[in-house]
Amino acid sequence: MLRRLWLTGYRGYELNIYQEKDPKLTVINYALKNALKSYLDDGLEWVITGAQLGVEQWAMAAVNDLKLDYPELKIAVMLPFAEFGKQWNEKNQAQLNQVLAKADFTGQVSQRPYQNPSQLKNYQTFMSEHTDGALLLYDPESPGKPSYDYEFLQQKIVRDPNYQLQLIDFYQLQDEAENLSEQQRDDW
Repeated sequence: MLRRLWLTGYRGYELNIYQEKDPKLTVINYALKNALKSYLDDGLEWVITGAQLGVEQWAMAAVNDLKLDYPELKIAVMLPFAEFGKQWNEKNQAQLNQVLAKADFTGQVSQRPYQNPSQLKNYQTFMSEHTDGALLLYDPESPGKPSYDYEFLQQKIVRDPNYQLQLIDFYQLQDEAENLSEQQRDDW
C-alpha cells in the first residue's frame, strides 16, 4: 500500500508555461488529480514534494483542490537546502511563500544554503527513503531536469522492487486532454 508519494516533474519553463492561465495547466492539473485519486482510493495519506516552479508547485494546487473531497490528505513540502528560492525574483518568492504556507508540513533536508550537488543527491535519497513511491510528470523521450530524479528512481527500483514509480508522459497528457475535452463537451 502506498501511503506517502513523492511528486515531482518538469519546471514550468521546460514545458513553455510562463502564465498561471496557460491552458496546458488545466490539462496538467486534471492529469495530476486523476493520478492522485487512484492513490487516494488505495490509502494515500501524504503527498511529499519540493517547491520548484512548475510541477511541484502545480501539484500543491491539485492536492489542495482534492482536500475538499479527501480532507485526510496531507502535503509536505521538503526543500533540498536552506534559503531555497532566495535568488528568485520577488513574484516567485511570494509564490514560494504561499506554497509553504498551505502545506501541512515543511522542512529542509540540508540546514545549509546551497553549496554543492551532493545536497541534491542527499535530497533524492531523503525523498525516496521517506516515500513508498513516486509520481513524475516526465517523459523519458523529452529529457529535462526531472531526468536526474528519473534515473535515481530507476536505480532505487532495482534495489527496492516494492518502490512504485508512475510516469505521466506526454502521450498520457494528450489522452488526459482528450478526456477532459470530452468531459467538458458532455457537461455542456
